[in-house]
Amino acid sequence: MFLLVLPRTNLFVIMNFTFKAFLLAIFSLYLISCGQKQAATSEINEQSIVSQITEPVIPEYTVNLIDYGAVGDSLTNCKPAFDKAIAVVKEKGGGKITVPAGKYLINGPIHLISKLELHLEEGATLYFGSNPADYLPMVKTSWEGTFLYNYSPFIYALECNNIAITGKGAIDGEAAETWSIWRTKQRDDQLLSREMNHNNVPIEERKFGEGHFLRPQLIQFFDCNTIKMEDVLIEDSPFWCVHLLRSENIIIRGVRYNAYNANNDGVDPEYARNVLIENVHFNNSDDNVAVKAGRDDEGRAADHGSENIVMRNCHFKGLHAVVVGSEMSAGVQNIFVHDCDFDGKVKRGIYLKSNPDRGGFIRNIHVDNVSFGEVEDCIYITSYYKNEGEGHVTDIRDVFLNNISCQNATGNGLVIQGFPEKKVKDVYINNLKIDTVNNPVSMSDTENIVLSDVVIGKLATAPSSVGGH
Repeated sequence: MFLLVLPRTNLFVIMNFTFKAFLLAIFSLYLISCGQKQAATSEINEQSIVSQITEPVIPEYTVNLIDYGAVGDSLTNCKPAFDKAIAVVKEKGGGKITVPAGKYLINGPIHLISKLELHLEEGATLYFGSNPADYLPMVKTSWEGTFLYNYSPFIYALECNNIAITGKGAIDGEAAETWSIWRTKQRDDQLLSREMNHNNVPIEERKFGEGHFLRPQLIQFFDCNTIKMEDVLIEDSPFWCVHLLRSENIIIRGVRYNAYNANNDGVDPEYARNVLIENVHFNNSDDNVAVKAGRDDEGRAADHGSENIVMRNCHFKGLHAVVVGSEMSAGVQNIFVHDCDFDGKVKRGIYLKSNPDRGGFIRNIHVDNVSFGEVEDCIYITSYYKNEGEGHVTDIRDVFLNNISCQNATGNGLVIQGFPEKKVKDVYINNLKIDTVNNPVSMSDTENIVLSDVVIGKLATAPSSVGGH
C-alpha cells in the first residue's frame, strides 16, 4: 500500500498496485474531510429550467414549397421559391412551409421570420450553393465570440419569435470542397476580428464578407425567442452547425449529425438561456455541444452569459462531447447533463476550458450518469487553454460530476489545472470508473477537490506523475 499526498490540495490518493500480465492499478480516492462539507445544491435545477421552456406556437396555415416553383431535382435554384413562400406566410401572420421529398438546390440564404415552421419531410434535402456572392449582403452575426458583419449564415433568423425547423429531412451545407478550404486562409481575418474586439471597435465598422475568409455558420438564431429544432439531419456545414446566439427558450430534440468539416460543432449556445438539448445523435468533427459566452473584452462587458442549459439522453461522437468554452468571458452557469452515452470515440468527454484572456466564470456544472467508450481524456478542466493570454483568469468552481464511466482513456483520466492566484475549487466527483488509462490523475492549483468511489484500473503504463504544483 502506497499513500500519496497531493500538495496544495486537501486530497489524499490511495493506490493499490497488483502486477499480473499487465500493471493493474485500482484507485480508491477520497477526501479526508477536515470538517469540510459538499457545497449546497443551487436552487436552480433541471426541473426548474425545463419547466420554463415552451414550444413555439405556429399558426395552422400551411403552404407547400412546390407550389411556389421549387423543383427537387438538385439542379433548379429553389431560393426564389423559398423567398415567395416565406413572404406569403408572413402576410398571413405565420404558418408552416412543407418541403416534400426531393433534392432542393438553394443558391443563397434562407432568412426565417417569426411564427414560421420549416418542415422537411422524410427524403427532402436542402443543398446550399457554394458561390460566396450569393450570401451577401452581409448580416450582423458573430464569429468565434466576436460580433461583426459577415456572409449570411445559410439559415438565419434575426430577432424572431416562435420559429421551428422540423421533420426527417436533411440540411446539407455542401461545404467540404468549397467553404471548408477557407480555413487555411482565415488567419488574418481571425486575428483582425480579435483585435477589433480588444480595441472596442464599433460593431458597425467590423465588416468582413467579400475579400475575407471567415466561414459562415450553417444555422444561426440571433436574438430570438422560442425556438425548436426537431429530427432533422445536419450535414457538411461550412463552420459551426447550429449557433444559438443571444437567444432563449430553445428546444433541440432528436437532431442527427453527419458533419465532418473543420469546426463543425454540433450545437453552440452563446449568451443563450433556457436551452433543452435532448435525444440528439452527434457525429461531428468538432465539439458536440460547446457552451460559449463571448470572447475577451466584448464578452466581459456583456450583460449576461450563458445559463440554464440541460442536455439529456444524447449520444456523443466526434472531437469533444460536452464542452464549456473557450469563448466564455461573460460567464457560464447552471449546466445539467445526464443520461447520455456514446455512439463512438471522442477526444475528451467532459471539457471545461478557459485561459487568462477570458475572465468570467464557469460554475454550477452538473453531470450525472454519462458513459464514454474510447477517449483521449475522460475529464479535463483547465485554465490554460492553448497556454495564451494574461490578466483575466477565469473563476472555475462548483462542479458536480457523478456516475461517469469510460472504457479506455489513452491519455488522462482526470486533469484539473488552475492558477496560483485563482484555483479551481469545489469540484465534487463521485462514482467515476475508468477501465484502462495511461495517466490516471493530474492536478495543479486546486482547492477542495472531493473524490469518492473512483476506480481507475489496468494502466497502460505506470503513472509518471500525479500531483499538484
